[in-house]
Amino acid sequence: MNLIILGAPGAGKGTLSDLLIKELKIPKISTGDMLRKEVKENSPLGIRAKEIMATGALVSDEIINELLKNKIKQSECKNGFILDGFPRTINQAEELEKIMKELSFKLDLVINLVVSEELIIKRLTNRRVCRKCGANFNLFSAPSKEKDTCDLCAGVLYQRADDNETTIRNRLQVYMKDTQPLINYYGKKGLLRDLAAEKGISDMAEKFNKIMIENKNM
Repeated sequence: MNLIILGAPGAGKGTLSDLLIKELKIPKISTGDMLRKEVKENSPLGIRAKEIMATGALVSDEIINELLKNKIKQSECKNGFILDGFPRTINQAEELEKIMKELSFKLDLVINLVVSEELIIKRLTNRRVCRKCGANFNLFSAPSKEKDTCDLCAGVLYQRADDNETTIRNRLQVYMKDTQPLINYYGKKGLLRDLAAEKGISDMAEKFNKIMIENKNM
């Protein structure tokens, strides 16, 4: 099972991905995580990426595509994978299609998480992050046991500077502008499935399983 999960910041991509990793026994592929790993390990790709980032420019699609191709070829992806944060543009979607065709993979589903703007704002403005271990909590949906204290390492919880309403609304506008073409692209291919993600994880799991059953019957 090869999946893409689309969703605005705060829609629940991470929550659903973590669930599916356990349920489907397939890895999540984050191009951002892969890029940071290559840079940290000072690999040839990492060195190229670091030089580009040092100038303030964005890492090219060529480098991202090469990273992705190398990852998909690994044995851990033989039974499928979940793509997180990729593709972000039509060009990337087209390149992904070429890579998967070359490696004899096919894309099975694109899950589009649908959440109202107001709920996303409520989620993100209530998010708190541990300064020590980076764990995420939420005053609204998943608070820590002790106020301002991480349950995992007892570190101090803080609110990210960009988790304010004005910034979040701007990010959502950018997301919709960039992602709507992708939604249309995968919709025309018959791969897109909307999943209402305004309730808890158990509800998301139930809806995903329903989508899987419907997809098998098509």
